[in-house]
Amino acid sequence: MSTTESQPEIRKELGPEAQTIAAIDVGSNAIRMAVAEVLPDGRVEVLEQLQQGIRLGQDSFRRGRLGGQTLRAAVGILREYRRILDPYRVHHLRAVATSAVREAANADTFLDRTLMTTGLEVEVIDTSEESRLTVAAVRRQLGGEAGAKRGLVLVAHVGGGSTLLTVVDRGEIMESQSLPLGSIRLQEGLLAGGETAQRTAGLMRQQISNVLTATQSALPLDRIQTFVAIGGDARFAAQHTGKQIPADGGMIPIARVQLDKLVRQCERHTTEEIAHKFGLPFSEAETLNPALLVYQALLEATGVTQFLVSPGSMRDGLLLDLAARVTGREDEALTKGVIRSALAVARKYHVDRRHAQNVADLSAKLFDLLQAEHGLAARHRLLLRAAGLLHEVGGFVSNRSHHKHSYYLIANAEIFGLSRDEHVLLAHVARYHRRAVPQPSHLEYVALPRDRRILVNKLAALLRVADALDRAHGQQVRDFQGERKGDEFVITVPGVADLTLERRAIGQKGDLFEDVFGLRIRLEEGRPALSAAAG
Repeated sequence: MSTTESQPEIRKELGPEAQTIAAIDVGSNAIRMAVAEVLPDGRVEVLEQLQQGIRLGQDSFRRGRLGGQTLRAAVGILREYRRILDPYRVHHLRAVATSAVREAANADTFLDRTLMTTGLEVEVIDTSEESRLTVAAVRRQLGGEAGAKRGLVLVAHVGGGSTLLTVVDRGEIMESQSLPLGSIRLQEGLLAGGETAQRTAGLMRQQISNVLTATQSALPLDRIQTFVAIGGDARFAAQHTGKQIPADGGMIPIARVQLDKLVRQCERHTTEEIAHKFGLPFSEAETLNPALLVYQALLEATGVTQFLVSPGSMRDGLLLDLAARVTGREDEALTKGVIRSALAVARKYHVDRRHAQNVADLSAKLFDLLQAEHGLAARHRLLLRAAGLLHEVGGFVSNRSHHKHSYYLIANAEIFGLSRDEHVLLAHVARYHRRAVPQPSHLEYVALPRDRRILVNKLAALLRVADALDRAHGQQVRDFQGERKGDEFVITVPGVADLTLERRAIGQKGDLFEDVFGLRIRLEEGRPALSAAAG
């Protein structure tokens, strides 16, 4: 079992409020784990990092499925990680898998066997979630006033199966795209050639160029002002150009001429020669040339004269995500990014922006007033706001049954900052903003676990009421007061003389609210506040 850092001893006693978290990353060429402690002030201290090489990508990208021997080896590594975790008494753990498992036809077999053998539930994440976690690992290094001065930032991570490119502006994700330019994938496409090392490098360059040319229209590479590279191969480039990782964990600048020199050194050698020359394990030497060629091509495409190597990794993003859950502190930049991405989807499908924004605001107000009733977290409030913004996207397909079309469009959208599971939850909440409430005949809803169905019911009940309050799309109700009185929840709207239309809408759509919370809704017109002159 190899480690990426020296392993400190397990602490005998954690602080009274400290909690232990762990992140596992099932990648294309290795399975990695990080264990950390979340301190009361929110700081994260890494206790141990482990890495075990395994070529999941070699099977998945060549044959489309994980071979039996590879599958057994992967489960064996995870079983050993489970054994190592036991003494830590981990409070929160998240295990994720990326492209190699995502693209394997027998991914479910691997996930099921892992769960049965180790008790670990591995989550296959999509590229938008992978992008969010990667950016989270470097956001602090990009934020603040320095972030504004950096302009558009390209964060690039060359993995085994894909290259993840994310464009960031002041800490917020603007665009993200996954390209089929992983270091293992590039090699698998050239296995049968038998070419020399330099000829292989030339073929890879051509393939990389073709993919990047097709990407130019989707990503503004020519407008990038700062280029950040993340990953082991980028860190290797920093070390072998004489740069040391700063004590404060900052980023390391590497001039383009320095990278070109390193590429010329490496592309003349075979994998065996690279391993011997640089003292690398064979698995790491094998990915070096393809990764460096991708970074070099990206530098050329952006036109910047240097790139910054971040010591962070996606596992750091996972740890920060877990730490936020432990402390209950919502990442403000992440929240803004999710809302911004949801608004972009709403614009794409020509949603009535004023109505959508008002429903989102009213939903959030209801969420806050009814906190004691639903007991949900800040993350769920964010999902509700996004549902308010997107509940009518289905009208782009057809006004008839547009709630059903909304479900499909949202479930298949890319909202940066949300996991695939959250996309599905969001789609269900939007689907039930009108017409029938959840029914046993709704197969997608019934397929959800019970706790997820309860969550959908709570959020959809709030969304239905908020939508009813803007029934005419005129934003007559922009604010209100609300309080529980016996078995009623009384909503008082100041400054509005006639709420007849809204009452009718509440009568039609308040059924789920009453079922879920056991409260009837009463809508009342409130008197406008007296002015000082009138007093």
